[in-house]
Amino acid sequence: MQEAIRKSEVLIEALPYIKQFFGKVVVVKFGGSSLHDDKARKMVLQDMVFMRYAGMKPVLVHGGGPNITKGLMEANIETKFVDGLRVTCERSMGVVDSVLMQMNSSLVDEINSLGGEAFGLSGKENNMIKAVKKEGPDLGFVGSVEAIDTTILDRLIDTNIIPVICPVGKGQDNKLYNINADEAASNIAIALGAEKFVLLTNVRGVVRNVEDPETLFHSLTMETAEHLVRTDVIAGGMVPKVGATLHALRGGVRKAHIVDATLSHALLLEIFTKEGIGTEIIHG
Repeated sequence: MQEAIRKSEVLIEALPYIKQFFGKVVVVKFGGSSLHDDKARKMVLQDMVFMRYAGMKPVLVHGGGPNITKGLMEANIETKFVDGLRVTCERSMGVVDSVLMQMNSSLVDEINSLGGEAFGLSGKENNMIKAVKKEGPDLGFVGSVEAIDTTILDRLIDTNIIPVICPVGKGQDNKLYNINADEAASNIAIALGAEKFVLLTNVRGVVRNVEDPETLFHSLTMETAEHLVRTDVIAGGMVPKVGATLHALRGGVRKAHIVDATLSHALLLEIFTKEGIGTEIIHG
């Protein structure tokens, strides 16, 4: 009986958030090592199916770094990074595209097996992600987002289908470009006018001391987040992640979150509870 009462209390706690976000677009970026953790991946996808049936409009953008590295090794292509970005020659771009498409298909199948309805897309299709060669050091076929065409995304969202997107763009030169998944997802969130942009990772969120997860910032304003970057409190691999969330907020997204995907049902806990479990970054 007590367990049943506890479950009903959880549902009642979630009710205001279900009402608040009903019909709203939520863009979720999922990548890194947690994407390859079977338990974590299943919980994230279950959460997205729940969000869909709770009346929200989830969109999934995925990376695939470890699988890409493995695919390049199997093709005897050396992996090299510059400033955290993978140098991508024309041959390796073919591997990147193939690996991401395979992962995309697997994620769609898994969502469908969990009772959702998903449709896989690559940014190279229908001019969805228009790309330009990234400025700076020559990284080969590494691109930046020039524009997002939401035509097909709008159609899927309007029919309650979960779009699952891999971050390959196409340039005016008709070449494919490898796009950082955080960058692709934040730009898609802007283009869709998303209520939320959620960046799933394998750490709790933004912390004051990386050695102590209890120093987690539960909520940050954009101004405070920018200050923490300038003063090196936010450092290393967290800098581009926070940068992606700030870019989304500057583009009109209402709220951004950085959440540990390995925590049990992290998406639901972050969105449907008062405290949340990660770091929210807000206007203000």
